Amino acid sequence: MNDVSFYGLAKGTVRGGVSSSRIAVYKICISSLKCGSDSILSAFDDAIADGVDIITASVSLPSIASFLQDVVAIGSFHAMEKGILTTHAAGNNGPTPSSVISVAPWLLSVAASTIDRKFIDKLILGNGKKFMT
Repeated sequence: MNDVSFYGLAKGTVRGGVSSSRIAVYKICISSLKCGSDSILSAFDDAIADGVDIITASVSLPSIASFLQDVVAIGSFHAMEKGILTTHAAGNNGPTPSSVISVAPWLLSVAASTIDRKFIDKLILGNGKKFMT
């Protein structure tokens, strides 16, 4: 798409990051309240077998569990062993520090915030390309 900008900034052409990328979706929950451990681990196994590059796990336990009990930590550990990055929600029960339930060091934990500030700066990649962030 040509002549694209973000409110007049970073004018140019927009295109996908990887032309060969695709999205694979795995259903693991029977309902919004019932996501079985066996289904979660099976989805990790299927994604690994399918050769995905990144897994985004949008499920979480209601509280912190040991690594031996946390199915997302277990599944993502197996993915990490195959060179697959797993991103995971840090938790949705905030705002106390103990509400962060995604603590495995091999997971990339992401979280949202509600601050009313914007941080706009230039990002220069290793290949010399510049982007506004």
